[in-house]
Amino acid sequence: MDYIEGGWPYSNPKDYEFFRAMKEYSLTRAKLAAFGSTRRKNVRPKDDESLNSIIKADVPVAVIFGKSWALHVEKVLETTWEENLSMIAESVEYLREHGMEVVYDAEHFYQGYQEDPEAALASIEAAWRAGARVVVLADTNGGTPPHEVYRITAEVRRRFPAMALGAHMHNDIGCAVANTLMAVAAGARHVQGTINGIGERTGNADLTAVLPTLELKMGFRVLRDEPPPVKYSRLREVSRLVYEALGVQPNPYQPYVGEFAFAHKGGVHADAVMKVPRAYEHIDPALVGNRRVFVVSEVAGGASVVVKAAEELGIPLDKRHEAVRKALDEIKRLEREGYSFDLAPASALLILMRHLGLYRERFRVVEWRVVTGPSEAAYAIVKVWVNGEERLEAGEGVGPVHAIDVALRRALTVSFPELRPVALRDYRVVLPGSVKSTESIVRVTVEFGNGDRIWRTVGVSSNIVMASIKALVDGYDFALQTKELKTRAVENMWKRS
Repeated sequence: MDYIEGGWPYSNPKDYEFFRAMKEYSLTRAKLAAFGSTRRKNVRPKDDESLNSIIKADVPVAVIFGKSWALHVEKVLETTWEENLSMIAESVEYLREHGMEVVYDAEHFYQGYQEDPEAALASIEAAWRAGARVVVLADTNGGTPPHEVYRITAEVRRRFPAMALGAHMHNDIGCAVANTLMAVAAGARHVQGTINGIGERTGNADLTAVLPTLELKMGFRVLRDEPPPVKYSRLREVSRLVYEALGVQPNPYQPYVGEFAFAHKGGVHADAVMKVPRAYEHIDPALVGNRRVFVVSEVAGGASVVVKAAEELGIPLDKRHEAVRKALDEIKRLEREGYSFDLAPASALLILMRHLGLYRERFRVVEWRVVTGPSEAAYAIVKVWVNGEERLEAGEGVGPVHAIDVALRRALTVSFPELRPVALRDYRVVLPGSVKSTESIVRVTVEFGNGDRIWRTVGVSSNIVMASIKALVDGYDFALQTKELKTRAVENMWKRS
């Protein structure tokens, strides 16, 4: 990564504080850039607060935007085109005089070019001749289709063969990634974007899709000098870190890094991928730090169930096994009742284990009660059967589900200390629209983790607490059952030796 744009120091104290805090960190390759605009109309650069805030940020690079569309110059800035060109050139020159490298973002360039090509070209020429290192063509309102981006970018490249061109795309018509790729195909060599496409309105170009596509599909060398197996191996990890920092749920359908990016649901697909992965996968998932997933659902054939069993449980199993058919029949029945195992494969695996005769009941929730009041606090009592005896435990939490979880953990960890590292990571509630019933069916999906792995379970009921208990029970049960399977496998190995 060549540049990290940190924000607009003039716009708010938080962005300015970011640049101050970043002085404590040493970037090995990327240069930190401060964002801002050209000078205001009829104001000298040295008197412009926005330009001076960029200089005060004390970073090596300035990214400034200026107008390329006459509509904005005349109706928004309310100035002349000549003054606009002076604002661009003088701002770039001023920052260059202070030793800064300047990246110039030509705001609304594609719209400006479509209305008046010569005026738009004159605006970027003013920045280039004033010393901008890169001139970035921006589709600021995100409305330009890919074929137009290619045509216009190619024309700019023809008119200014020595100009270093960049691309800045928004996703308002769902084309930010495609437009970025088209701009590069037409001659741009600098791309702007964000991890996961986070940005205003519908977002910016998603770098987790742009970067691997440029290298793996279009043959461009991107980022560091390491080969692709090393270069992108932590891409999914970076994507998740950004989601977690923002408190945003990851998009499971996100290209390259999403949970379902390499998921196979149909039985024919799953069979084919087992034999020849590239039959249905455009790259090896490991290249981008992802993994192949076989989804167990009502539309998946027995082969998918077999694959899931082999992958997760290490059990050699023929897809014609009677247990496979019975497990699939149960999964189909449950999905008609509102279950969905796409995001909760652990619950499906428990079903398969029962039909294979590999399941041994370790505990069972016999009875539960929840008390809530006007405050957020809730209190729960849970009676649990554990290894032949009943145990009663209470729990207090923020809301009824948290209280139930606290009580359930207390009841289980006495007999199963291996559950102590297990933590509830995520909790989602959905009202399945496909369920035809007078009752309001609730589907709860819970994500668990223990530091080594992550798994998800599902519960369905007309009672949200009951649905949550089902998902919680499956989650703790899955941890115990899979641990027991591994223990048995080790014991059998020692017996054979």
